[in-house]
Amino acid sequence: MLFTSASLREAITAVGAAYAIKRENVDRAVICYFGEGAASEGDAHAAFNFSATLECPVIFFCRNNGYAISTPTSEQYRGDGIAARGPGYGIMSIRVDGNDVFAVYNATKEARRRAVAENQPFLIEAMTYRIGHHSTSDDSSAYRSVDEVNYWDKQDHPISRLRHYMGHKGWWDEDQEKIWRKKSRKLVMEAFEEAERKRKPKLEYLFSDVYAEMPQHIKKQEESLGKHLKLYGEHYPLDSYEK
Repeated sequence: MLFTSASLREAITAVGAAYAIKRENVDRAVICYFGEGAASEGDAHAAFNFSATLECPVIFFCRNNGYAISTPTSEQYRGDGIAARGPGYGIMSIRVDGNDVFAVYNATKEARRRAVAENQPFLIEAMTYRIGHHSTSDDSSAYRSVDEVNYWDKQDHPISRLRHYMGHKGWWDEDQEKIWRKKSRKLVMEAFEEAERKRKPKLEYLFSDVYAEMPQHIKKQEESLGKHLKLYGEHYPLDSYEK
């Protein structure tokens, strides 16, 4: 079972799911991915502590890319990263090179084995760097220098490192690379075109696909949107949505 978390609230859910798996006595584990910024939230304490005291088969996978949106790690914590926190909770922890595919794979594989076999949590901190912006609405030049980004951009990325390794082993070459890139670009563009031809989901799904029984405050939001669209619907591309 996999959880991807922008905050550690989902990590608490992951621990609950792992506890349920433990009670079912099945050979499964839960893995929760999050950034180092999420680990600065108070919910991190609850998630880590519950997982250790309840002995849950859960893997906490922290992608430490240097920035929580615009906040550098130097302003997030004074300790030795995220992996160093694990022992304080009684959690087995390891730090790996997040740009090394094999290091990440082997650490995750062993963490899963031990989580399942021993019913205990595991914390992995993968060190990397976010070269791009945090999101489409983010301008990272506002909080970091171009020189910093250029320095990291010159380092080997996970894909390029794997590419060099495969080439060294004789498993890959430039001709295969060109064919693969051309084929991949074609597949991506075809997928884009197919997706753009489809209509967007019904607007009502914004409200109905959350709770089994819609609470009153959500009903009010749905009614408010309905009234708004009756008055100003011509300003929205409503034809692009399913009826």
